[in-house]
Amino acid sequence: MSLFTDLLFSQYATYSTIDIVLELVAVFFGLISVWFAKQNKVVVYPTGMISTAFFVYLLYQWMLIGDMLINGYYFIMSAYGWIYWMQKKEGKPLHLIAHMNRIEGRISFFLFLSSLVLVYKVYLMFGMWENWTAYVDTFTTALFFVGMWLMARRKIEHWIFWIIGDLISVPLYFYKGLTITSFQYIIFTVIAFYGYRAWKTSLNNTPQTALE
Repeated sequence: MSLFTDLLFSQYATYSTIDIVLELVAVFFGLISVWFAKQNKVVVYPTGMISTAFFVYLLYQWMLIGDMLINGYYFIMSAYGWIYWMQKKEGKPLHLIAHMNRIEGRISFFLFLSSLVLVYKVYLMFGMWENWTAYVDTFTTALFFVGMWLMARRKIEHWIFWIIGDLISVPLYFYKGLTITSFQYIIFTVIAFYGYRAWKTSLNNTPQTALE
């Protein structure tokens, strides 16, 4: 058992206690946020912003630039999504769960390509393109950028991007030495799967009703 725990958590021996505590807090709020997303609750955004704020700080400390960019983008898009989901007309939510339309599909494709280029340039700037993880980071960042934008727009397809990105992130974060965060992404994947099912049921059964 000792060998197993050493394999999972030995990297934390070099981390400060405060950083470990902050990672645990960030993971906690991240899990709560994804659960609220599954429930189609607008509080997904304030809880998510707490998580991403902590992760931006931590990832900067650990010089994981690509991951820091993702979380910084999450924070900004969470503010946008919070405002978008809260918009009402005659006391009823204005923006309901829906499928993305053709224009949003084109924007998603453009955002995916733009994210690839952006992260590539950032990694070149910081001289971090030598490691194979940079290639995976670039791909997952693009997936998460699109997924976050579609979630802010309340489009059901965002869950597909989350599921793919989460599955890739599980071994990636473990390799990077962030075991707690890796476990978080395992749970993210499970919640995202059930979140997609819940949103699909809501869309099929009550397409004109938003859950707040």
